[in-house]
Amino acid sequence: MADDWRTADAEALFDAILQLETREEAERFVRDLCTLNEIRDMAQRWAVVRLLDAGMHYAQISRETGASTATITRIASWLHHGEGGYREALERLKTTRDADLSYPTAAET
Repeated sequence: MADDWRTADAEALFDAILQLETREEAERFVRDLCTLNEIRDMAQRWAVVRLLDAGMHYAQISRETGASTATITRIASWLHHGEGGYREALERLKTTRDADLSYPTAAET
């Protein structure tokens, strides 16, 4: 039951994402695929992940992002006990230090 999201259609979606080569291509694809609210929600979750990783307190994350503490708690659980996707993405961003991607440091929190 936990893997019921892993369908042929989901695999095809991930394969399509992996074919994108630039941020602009990703932006166009995600904008075509998702509603504005879905994009905002995903962006908010990613902001919460980065702030949690930087060591920021839940209440401060809530104030900065507008996410509820319940949402932050759920994201923290996935960050620490999930499939490892958040952690892998964070580590790759730390390694590449892409100048266009804002990544908070402990000094900024």
